[in-house]
Order: sequence, then C-alpha cells, then structure tokens
Amino acid sequence: MSEIEPGELLPNDRMQRDALEGEVTQIHRGHQYAAEGDTFTIDGTTFEVTDVTERTLGDLTDEDAQAEGMDDLEAYRRLLERAHENFAWDDDSEVVLHEFERR
Repeated sequence: MSEIEPGELLPNDRMQRDALEGEVTQIHRGHQYAAEGDTFTIDGTTFEVTDVTERTLGDLTDEDAQAEGMDDLEAYRRLLERAHENFAWDDDSEVVLHEFERR
C-alpha cells in the first residue's frame, strides 16, 4: 500500500475533477497502475483503490462506462478511439479495472 500521484491512475484533469464530484469511481487501463490499498489525493481529498481486477474489453458494460463518467459503452468506445491512435476495439483485449472510493 502506497501513496500514488493521482495522474498515474486518472490521466487527465477531467477525470480527476469528476472523481472529486463522485461521477468517476473506476477506470480501466491497459496495464495495472495501482494496487488495492494504494491511495491518492486530489485537492485535499484522499481516495483509496479498493479493487484491481483483470478483465477484457468484452466484459465492459454500460454501467462500467457510466462509472468512468461516460453516458454508455458506445460513448466510451468512441472516446478510446479518439484518445488512442490506431486503437481498434477488440473484445478479447485485456484491461485492468481500478475501482476507488473516497476515504
């Protein structure tokens, strides 16, 4: 268990702001960026990583997309396509779920 920089897990200001507002409670990343029990602080508010789970893109649901601040899975897919050059959605691609909550 360690203190990490918020940018290591939440890669942009929008996601960090949305986490503060309670609109983002998890993030899927291509690799593991934190471990269960790690903490990070945004504007004086501390969050704890509560779960780290390996999944595939095909496992994701609308609820997952909403927990990441998107309207639905299709909007999440479009965001990934815009954010990552040469990205192609593959249901078998492995991702890592990082769930977190305010401490």
